[in-house]
Amino acid sequence: MTSYPKRVLTSSIITVGATVFTILSNSMVSYALARNMHRRWVKAMYYYIVAALFVPFPIIMLPVVKETAMLHLDNEAGLILLYVVYGLAFNILMYTSFIKSIPEELEEAAAIDGASRWGIFWKVIFPLLSPMNATVGILTCLWAWNDFLLPLVILTDQSKATLPLAQYVFQGQFNTNYPVSFASYLMAIAPMFLVYVIVQRWVISGVMRGSQK
Repeated sequence: MTSYPKRVLTSSIITVGATVFTILSNSMVSYALARNMHRRWVKAMYYYIVAALFVPFPIIMLPVVKETAMLHLDNEAGLILLYVVYGLAFNILMYTSFIKSIPEELEEAAAIDGASRWGIFWKVIFPLLSPMNATVGILTCLWAWNDFLLPLVILTDQSKATLPLAQYVFQGQFNTNYPVSFASYLMAIAPMFLVYVIVQRWVISGVMRGSQK
């Protein structure tokens, strides 16, 4: 018994949580890095973070599993945190390139009007990041919704399994229930298809702008 509605709810909580926290945290970190890249230690930190793109997950999988178990993060909250952290390198690479294309004169004008650094980010920069927010959001959303490996090794309570883990029961060693499997796959694809249709124009714009030097 897969308890499909419960699995969808679990996957939805993890996906929405990971997407929201990723956009908020990664955009703030990227803004701080992009506007201070002239400092040597900031540039070194930027390259250090981006270097994580070259570290395969299987290499750090065992330490991560042990650490999350020790910290009692082998649940939905732990998965959300891991998605935010593991997406940091790629997202910062995209965000910083995009932020560099935003004229600093806009921030200077806001500062003259009395806006604080915090106010400048939320009232000036963050609204301009809409295309990149959509890009990062949809990529994180698709990753968290479809991911199989991370929930498999992190979640210890089978009652909190995500949708991809629940679908795995339809495939056995000697047989596969194809009708039920493909029906569940179609139901799992539908929400992400709708999300992509809604935000795809911002995704394309964000990728093009983020690729600019």
